[in-house]
Amino acid sequence: MKKRTTLVSIDVGTTKVCTTIADVNDGGVIRVAGVGVTPSNGLHKGLVVNISEAKGSILESIRKAEQASGYKVESAYVGVTGRHVSSLNNRGVVAITRNDRLVRPDDLRRVLTCAQSVIKTPSDRKLLHVIPRNYAVDGQVGVKNPVGMHGFRLDVETHVITAATTSVQNLVKCIRGIGIDIEDLILEPLASGEAVLTEDEKEVGIILADIGGGTTDIAVFKDGSIWHTAILPVAGYQLTRDVAIGLGLPFDVAEEMKKRYGSVMPVYESKIETPGTISEDGHGVSYQDLCDIIRARVEEIIRLILLEMPRSEYETLVPAGLVLTGGTANLSGIDALGRDILKLPVRVGIPTNIYGITDTLRDPAYATSVGLLLWGTKHKDTQTWKSYRFGAGLRHLISRIKNLFF
Repeated sequence: MKKRTTLVSIDVGTTKVCTTIADVNDGGVIRVAGVGVTPSNGLHKGLVVNISEAKGSILESIRKAEQASGYKVESAYVGVTGRHVSSLNNRGVVAITRNDRLVRPDDLRRVLTCAQSVIKTPSDRKLLHVIPRNYAVDGQVGVKNPVGMHGFRLDVETHVITAATTSVQNLVKCIRGIGIDIEDLILEPLASGEAVLTEDEKEVGIILADIGGGTTDIAVFKDGSIWHTAILPVAGYQLTRDVAIGLGLPFDVAEEMKKRYGSVMPVYESKIETPGTISEDGHGVSYQDLCDIIRARVEEIIRLILLEMPRSEYETLVPAGLVLTGGTANLSGIDALGRDILKLPVRVGIPTNIYGITDTLRDPAYATSVGLLLWGTKHKDTQTWKSYRFGAGLRHLISRIKNLFF
């Protein structure tokens, strides 16, 4: 009989909060038991701007997921995004001093600590991830797992991700304030990559762009590991605002028109016969004007993604092209527009390899929610984020004592 564990993810986005509860068996198969989605309040561009409102949205999302699954949420994997996130690649090196010159797991921890200690992290920033990209043993590069190999010297190249302390603390305060412990904080594009990218794409080289409501989260993968990450403060919110201003519409009406009629390349979507005028809630606008505004903004976002590439010759760095995900990726023709601009393969990424109650989750908007579960399954024993977990064990013990007596 396969043993099952329960994992919970909370994606606190600018436009929605999604809590997902799933069972994971020993084989790593995820079966979703409950999903709770609520409109997001108290957040702007991925950052908490009103703790009380944000807590209310998160709590309502958790309650919905608990009702759907019959489970009680005690801890969760939580996504982090925002312009305050920064990253860099760094190296570390240690000597193998034992007589047998055999690389052991302790040596991997030592070399990762060495790579981390070289970086002077300011007091106003916190470490999110130290991800090993590849190892080298006595100069032999390209080693994925050096444990068991013989050598005198162990090198590692890492991708180090940090975030603003205050921004992370505000998010943590919202989650902890409703009695939920945090298993780990995960940069959202890393999670989204787990949900929508294949191992072959990561090996060859690919760009992931998660275009959400408030931010566009970028991750570049190469040689099977993370190469570069960045967060752009431009996404679906700015697109809707442009439509609202350009066509003189209320924001809510502009958002609904964008979702219902919006297309960046109408000719590819066979919408030529669409009426010249469309209406929503008593407001009529030109269909062509709507699509022109949307196309201009989406084209700008794609070009901004290219500007974030670590080097200009992106064709050789990411021959597998671009995968677009997030809610804005649902716009008709967005992949065709991407191909026209990049001259590379472009597709829309939809979460896969999940079972159970998945009708809601098979949508680009939920790539992060599913990816957080997948990340938790793969990395549950290697959490980098430690500082905010202080006292979690004590709180859990107190909670169990309370349950015992009350």
